[in-house]
Amino acid sequence: MNLSFFIGLLLAVLFMVFGMVFSMEDMRLHFGQLGNFFDVPSILITVGGTMAVLFGSFPTKDFLKMFQHFPILLGRQKNDPIYYIDVMTDLSQEARKKGLLALEDRVAEFEDPFLRDSVMLIVDAMEPDKVREQLDNELGAIEGRHATSWNLYDKGAALAPGFGMIGTLIGLVNMLANMNFDEEGGSQKLANDMAVALITTFYGSVMSNAIFIPIGNQLRVAHEQEMLCKEIIIEGIISIQAGENPRHINEKLMAFLTRKQRDQHASSSESGG
Repeated sequence: MNLSFFIGLLLAVLFMVFGMVFSMEDMRLHFGQLGNFFDVPSILITVGGTMAVLFGSFPTKDFLKMFQHFPILLGRQKNDPIYYIDVMTDLSQEARKKGLLALEDRVAEFEDPFLRDSVMLIVDAMEPDKVREQLDNELGAIEGRHATSWNLYDKGAALAPGFGMIGTLIGLVNMLANMNFDEEGGSQKLANDMAVALITTFYGSVMSNAIFIPIGNQLRVAHEQEMLCKEIIIEGIISIQAGENPRHINEKLMAFLTRKQRDQHASSSESGG
């Protein structure tokens, strides 16, 4: 599970709730104050308005992909660069012993379609320049599709505070239009209406900073990790096709990792051996 996202979201909620209910006067928590921050019309204006404009700003298929992003946030990171380096090293050793055609038998065991397609390109004896060109083109297409996903959350982060302000303006207009100090409790009603008017700004800020921005950043991190693994595959495939020494290929691909990752991989290899 992607703990960083959920721990961060949980802490943000806890800090906000604490700020809502804690009183400096008696140094106590007053959970009854939470009701001051709940208003159905404000939720409809801010949440409903933001999601409606997002729906109208993107193709339906892209908007509905929001529901497909939860497995990315819930699941473990599948793109492990060390795994792909080991696979490329293993394939290079097999190709050196048995030839490139022998790699066709290995394709079925890979779950990653990009890896399968990459191996088949060299099995089919495509020219090296065309192999790299085709894989780079596919990499660009993947990046474009992924960018659409985080652009959706960037747009949501921009829209939510705007709809919060719209809700505040609606509340202020209604408040001023119905303001009457002649009736009993008029000043108190004015204060209550002002509080309700400001809640929509609160909702918009929370949506933007605690939901849309973190999810968008998590998608960017997952994208960068996936692109790193695909770059390892491309470099490995080109090197295997060129007939380079497996040890040299391994060293070349290890350069994609940080020093800490290399040390961890070396330690696990030694303990495993």
